[in-house]
Amino acid sequence: MAEANFKNRTLYHGDNLEYLRGMNSGTVHLIATDPPFNKNKDFHATPDSLASGARFADRWSWEKDVHDEWVDSIKDDWPAVWRVIEAARVASGDDMGAFLCWLGVRLMEMHRILRDDGSIYLHIDHTAHAWVKAMMDGIFGKKMFRNEVIWSYNSGPRGKQFGKRHDTILWYSKDDKHWVFNKDAVREPYSPNINIPKSKAHYYHPDGKVMGDVWQIRILAQNDKKERVGYPTQKPIALYERIIKASSNAGDMVLDPFSGCATTPIAAERLGRQWVGMDIWDGAYDTVLDRLKSEGLAASDSKNGGGYTCFTIWIFTSYYIRRYHLQHRSSCTH
Repeated sequence: MAEANFKNRTLYHGDNLEYLRGMNSGTVHLIATDPPFNKNKDFHATPDSLASGARFADRWSWEKDVHDEWVDSIKDDWPAVWRVIEAARVASGDDMGAFLCWLGVRLMEMHRILRDDGSIYLHIDHTAHAWVKAMMDGIFGKKMFRNEVIWSYNSGPRGKQFGKRHDTILWYSKDDKHWVFNKDAVREPYSPNINIPKSKAHYYHPDGKVMGDVWQIRILAQNDKKERVGYPTQKPIALYERIIKASSNAGDMVLDPFSGCATTPIAAERLGRQWVGMDIWDGAYDTVLDRLKSEGLAASDSKNGGGYTCFTIWIFTSYYIRRYHLQHRSSCTH
């Protein structure tokens, strides 16, 4: 396999496209990410929270957000993807086409940097799900589609329609023969009402049944002080821990190009994986450190005046990057 030209516990601050382009091919085991959804709205963090000041506009314009270089590259190298984008512009408008073009050039780089036995889990909702699924078929290949996971939760808007109670997570592998699936790591208990006859007991695993593709995990409450940092689109860590357990092994490299409030890096650290995060938000680095400390993953060391010396996190901005050549400056946790 190719040698990684980046370090464990690296956080890249800025537009993730150039960072993705700078990573060596075939060096990441798992990508677990939650990109914008094309919701046509602005998101703001909760005031007075750890993420106070965080905001992003999930709005897209063909004139303002699409680069000619992207269009030329997609047309030349990914014709199936271009057809999806054209169809989206006709059926759903230029804003959807612009969003797909923006996301598509990044997914192409994610495909390149995955190992042959690697996987990607892409979190999306109904807004652009159908188009993103078609685009990922064009990039990864329809045979690489493994599952459409439904994250089911118990809160959402009500009105003159059925209440929205789920998001979708698309799982694709890089190869159609080799991928990681640790089914025993994510088994769920059998129903307490099940009656298992002794003659059939050997068919039942002591840790429960193999998990299905509908996951019941509660959405984070606004008053969840233990986990919630106030980031506008924060997802529960239990959701991403399940992904990481299922599709990576201890020591594997996990990447989140839209790491936001660091849910994927924290989940990876808790589970003994390596990780790399990317985000354009100025507060991403401090949030990673604060969450590591709150999780007890960065232990206080009295010999260092009470500072946090568990490990070094690498952080740098686009000023330090050149295509296929990454330069690092360290920033310790104390």
